[in-house]
Amino acid sequence: MVLRDKLIVLRQAFFDKVSDMTIKFATKFGYPENKGMPLVPSGVGSDGQPYLGFRVYDSDMLSARNVPFPPPPTAENLLQVVFGAVPTVQPLDRLFYESKTDGYYSFYIENYKNLFFFPNWFSEFLQIQLNFCIDITLLEVFREVLFLSIVGFGEIVSFRILLSWIISINPYTLPWNYFIALVDWTEESLIGLVPSIIGVNLSGPILLTVLGKCADSLNNLVFTMPYLPSEGDPTKALINGEMRDVLAFRYLPILWYKYPIPNEIRQYWYTERPDILKYMQKAYKNVDIQFLPDEIIDQIKSNSIKEIVPQISQVIEVSNDFSSPILIADSTINSLSDFTSYFINLTQNILTF
Repeated sequence: MVLRDKLIVLRQAFFDKVSDMTIKFATKFGYPENKGMPLVPSGVGSDGQPYLGFRVYDSDMLSARNVPFPPPPTAENLLQVVFGAVPTVQPLDRLFYESKTDGYYSFYIENYKNLFFFPNWFSEFLQIQLNFCIDITLLEVFREVLFLSIVGFGEIVSFRILLSWIISINPYTLPWNYFIALVDWTEESLIGLVPSIIGVNLSGPILLTVLGKCADSLNNLVFTMPYLPSEGDPTKALINGEMRDVLAFRYLPILWYKYPIPNEIRQYWYTERPDILKYMQKAYKNVDIQFLPDEIIDQIKSNSIKEIVPQISQVIEVSNDFSSPILIADSTINSLSDFTSYFINLTQNILTF
């Protein structure tokens, strides 16, 4: 018997032994009545349709957005020639458009599977409580500052790791001890969670990985104001002659149904964009939404009161001449002046309501 045949016999004996051990082990868990987990998953999906096999979701078909880091070497001044370009946030562009079918604040973004959005409740809090509705400049500035802080701290961590490999430098002397004070507190926090391998402390590289992930998430963070993130509608659009997957945010934002539209937006429509105001009043006339600014509403109320008061006075004079039962109906009204003030207060309450 040649060596190859012996190896085949040994292989078969090994397979048989493993098979017997597996069957004995599975018998304790109810085998063969209990077949265990199926090789091919099956079940009922969220759409109510049964499936057999591994499901492929729409998000799995999307591509990932890759942002180059460090930024490409495109120096714009002498300082950048010497020290390199300063990394900046590269947010995803929101492409706004105006349409009489989709609305005047509609926009769409290219859809990627690694995009990040705020939770609905947090986006609602920013828009309603902090008034970040249309103008989100402050949010953009805050993201830029946070991004630069993360990248800057990452550079300090990298320099601290470099110092630990240079034996001739004592990092606990000036000016190196400042880097120790800025970075070593993170090492002390992670030392109990990240073990050393062959005497090498891995807390620094792991911290750099976490910082890089946070910076990348800020690059892929999308602000959807005045819409909620869940209002995005996955669809396709022609961009630069190519069909792309996009998320479309259109029609009237749901928060403008739930809460009053910010007064500065309504004031802008009334003074500078009356076409938007007319469109809103016509398209959503059956919805109880106030599109006029607060100042105009107050003027309408005051003018209505001024028009009603003379009519009330005429009614009072007629009722006084002919002994109308209007004055007798309410025993609490004893004079003409009391009736006038009573009716004015009643009118104001009705208009306010």
